[in-house]
Amino acid sequence: MSVTQKKAPALFKSLGSVSSVTLLSRVLGYLRDMVIAVSFGASAGTDVFFVANRIPNFFRRLFGEGAFSQAFVPILNDYQQNRADEVKDLIDHVVGLLFVVVTIVTIVAVVAAPWLVIVVAPGFADDAEKLQITSDLLRITFPYLLMISLSAASMAILNSRGVFAAPAFSPVLLNVSMILCAWFLADLFPEPLRITALAWGVFLGGVAQLVWQVPFLLKEGLLPRLRFKSGHAGVKRVVTLMIPTLFGAGVAQINLLFDTFLASFLESGSISWLYYSDRLLEFPLGVFAIALATVMLPDLSRRYASDDHTGFAQILEWGTRLGIVIGLPAAAALAVLATPLLSTLFQYGAFDADGVRGATLSLWAYAPGLLGAILVKLYAPGFFARQNTRTPVRIGIIALVSNMVLNLIFIWPMQHAGLALATSVSAFLQAWLLYRALVAQQIFSLSRQGKLLFFRSLAATVVMVAWLFWLAGHLDWLTSGAQQKLIWLLGLVVSGVLVYGILLFMLGVRRVDLKSLVG
Repeated sequence: MSVTQKKAPALFKSLGSVSSVTLLSRVLGYLRDMVIAVSFGASAGTDVFFVANRIPNFFRRLFGEGAFSQAFVPILNDYQQNRADEVKDLIDHVVGLLFVVVTIVTIVAVVAAPWLVIVVAPGFADDAEKLQITSDLLRITFPYLLMISLSAASMAILNSRGVFAAPAFSPVLLNVSMILCAWFLADLFPEPLRITALAWGVFLGGVAQLVWQVPFLLKEGLLPRLRFKSGHAGVKRVVTLMIPTLFGAGVAQINLLFDTFLASFLESGSISWLYYSDRLLEFPLGVFAIALATVMLPDLSRRYASDDHTGFAQILEWGTRLGIVIGLPAAAALAVLATPLLSTLFQYGAFDADGVRGATLSLWAYAPGLLGAILVKLYAPGFFARQNTRTPVRIGIIALVSNMVLNLIFIWPMQHAGLALATSVSAFLQAWLLYRALVAQQIFSLSRQGKLLFFRSLAATVVMVAWLFWLAGHLDWLTSGAQQKLIWLLGLVVSGVLVYGILLFMLGVRRVDLKSLVG
């Protein structure tokens, strides 16, 4: 049995632990969104909060689990492989620099809050009250960036030591914080400031996420001590990788900001409709794709550092197969079950049938791009682990420009749904270009068995969609009671999984096709 074959169960175990904890976080995330929908609906108030929360989250994907992690993890694994006695010194200096840079960014953002809001959501500029409330909320939410950036650094350190479940649990604390603040603090604020409770939930959740990881860092003996040294060789390597990666990792976030920019000119509720539909898309991305990428990056980095090129390609093959088998049916199910999902999860209190209809349109447009988004998450680490940032950044620029052009084309006939469709198309373009680059650089090419698996999964998905479409049509989702909708939705999900799984088995797909790393 090869070393690569032996590694498969370990990777599956790590993926299982991260996915399980992430699943808990996502379930709580939906509970949080249900609380927001019931309490605030899809309104000008929620538009304000989502803008104020989106700005620090944009920077979070850059300084947190985005560009920083993608640059830091390969260098950290290289040090652990070849310079183990210098690992702690590297961590101290890298985290020290991160702290200084993010603190400066946070101070500037808090001072310049109104101008940031106008840049991201210029449609708010004509409404003085809306602009003022958004700016005030941003001053509360933006310090979350500092805490989540340090938390992401902690997560990268722990992941490099094979500790996955504990850091993956930290987002649970953010969701709990926001739920509690929405329930218990909202009524302490007068209208239209009740939404301020959510901003404080974000701030307190960031504190909890950071504090949660301290004991685990202490156990590993790797709690960072903020240190600064001009010209530190390891820090320079991280910064060299991170600078171009800042753009590559931020492509999706820039797209979201541009969507917000354009949606701010549309009718009130458009930003919220995009948010609620995107949240459903984020479920499979978070539970599966991001979890899988989190597990793959450290292992890919170690294999590159030890010149195990065959094992490197086999991990990408393994990830692609899992991405196909899960991404195809998930994308199709999100589209066919858009109204059932949105109605069952969010149609309560202030979130009415019109809100469901608006969010359904954008989810129909978002859903096809799920597979593309999953493959982007899986293929990008194939470059970052090799300390190659130029290729994914160049491809990211192409995807970004394409998305912006498509936004301007689709928004006029399709309004907010056009923005979602542009995101889907650009995700597929980015995934295809990343795959072509992996093939061209002789890093990875999907095997014949992998391609055959795609067509088998596609055939099973088509039958599953027909079944779900027929079964879902037996209920009026916009007028039925909550209990009835929940029972029917559970039946749809369970039966859809069974139909898909049975068909895969009948078509010859076995567990070994997904669990083994050998192509």
